[in-house]
Amino acid sequence: MSGGSSSKAGEVPTRSQSEANRKLKYISLAVLVVQNASLILSIRYVRTLPGDRFFTTSAVVMAEVLKVATCLLIVLLQKRCALKETLWFLLDSVILQYQDTLKLAVPSLIYTLQNNLQYVAISNLPAATFQVTYQLKILTTALFSVLMLRKSLSRVQWVSLLLLFAGVAIVQVQQEGKKEAAVADASNQNYMVGLVAVVISCLSSGFAGVYFERILKGSSASVWMRNVQLGIFGTALGLLGMWWNDGAAVAERGFLFGYTGMVWCVIFNQAFGGLLVAVVVKYADNILKGFATSFSIIVSTVMSVYLFGFHVDLLFTAGAGLVIGAVYMYSLPKAPGGLPCPEPSSSSASVEPPRAGRGGEMEAFLPKCSGKEKGS
Repeated sequence: MSGGSSSKAGEVPTRSQSEANRKLKYISLAVLVVQNASLILSIRYVRTLPGDRFFTTSAVVMAEVLKVATCLLIVLLQKRCALKETLWFLLDSVILQYQDTLKLAVPSLIYTLQNNLQYVAISNLPAATFQVTYQLKILTTALFSVLMLRKSLSRVQWVSLLLLFAGVAIVQVQQEGKKEAAVADASNQNYMVGLVAVVISCLSSGFAGVYFERILKGSSASVWMRNVQLGIFGTALGLLGMWWNDGAAVAERGFLFGYTGMVWCVIFNQAFGGLLVAVVVKYADNILKGFATSFSIIVSTVMSVYLFGFHVDLLFTAGAGLVIGAVYMYSLPKAPGGLPCPEPSSSSASVEPPRAGRGGEMEAFLPKCSGKEKGS
């Protein structure tokens, strides 16, 4: 039995399979670039339009509902559309094993807070500035991985984190000089509020991502079932936050007040963006994901120039360039000796997929060489 499985594992993929995987790899990465850039730009757009504004707390709740519905559909398909079997499976996973479900309360609370803070940050920061600054989540995730999971970083990764911090600092220095002009142009925006929101969001992203990684490694539950458990808490906590912050206004104007076609696009984009990361992890690798993230920063910056009149100067270009280079350097797989190792093949990326549905925060934090040790 074991011999048969080993021979199957050692089979060389056919040319058609390899070609299909290659196409899926680059298609998923291209879609990820578009999703990353379009989410930031579209949120910025709908939050700066004149007129009635939708409640961001209700948008967070709606995104959670869509994520849960999508993951339930995937679980149903995995059970070959056996509705009764699926219901018993959900009952056992969510209710009967309630202690296991309760473990997801902490990351769910943090993710809900993070999603709300993302709206606050993008509403008060230029899209390109947010996109660059938000890459600090790589730094916080790495630090929490070292502290909580006792992981080690290569010298290249430590250097990349220093470059990342330097690049973000340069961008903030550049934006500080333009802050007064930005306030004059949009009196309803507060740069400092946006900056604090994105920093807290990065900290919460790092902690929640590492915490969730520990839960995934200590359980046999699928990532889709984990998303259902997270979504249940996320929806409940999102409703609580909506009641606390906008309860009276929502009761007066309605849950869907201010929703337009563009707002629905933002919600769908946010809901299914994280699910896309699971596809990227399955068919791509960390180097190409680094390229996708870096390229999405470039796309966001270019589009911000045309859509919002964002001005790119030498200082911003230098800072963004450092961030883009740092993202790529950090995504390089780590060899046993601490040096970057060759890019693994897409067929070897059979690691457990990340937590989908949170803007991609549960990515492979500290990539390892294929065949040496299992990636995160």
